[in-house]
Amino acid sequence: MNISEISNNLGIGKTALGQESKAASGESFSDMLKSAVHEVNQKQVNAYDAMQGIATGKVTNLQEAVQRIEEADLTLKLSLEVKNKALNAYKEIMKMQV
Repeated sequence: MNISEISNNLGIGKTALGQESKAASGESFSDMLKSAVHEVNQKQVNAYDAMQGIATGKVTNLQEAVQRIEEADLTLKLSLEVKNKALNAYKEIMKMQV
């Protein structure tokens, strides 16, 4: 039995909309990590711009500005948790005896 047939049947490597994920398309882990860090950075920059707009009174839609700030905060928290999980997994692997 071919493994690709199993993954196709289970939907592995596809997003909820049926599109192929980046990992399944052959993108390397380092590329995925770089794009994720870039996305977090971009959200932080957008949040900073929103905060600056609120402080100067240039914001026309306060709800959208606060939403961008909260989205950046949640994105940063998620990335920190992923980093912590990866470090904990690395530490557990290093504890293993060969």
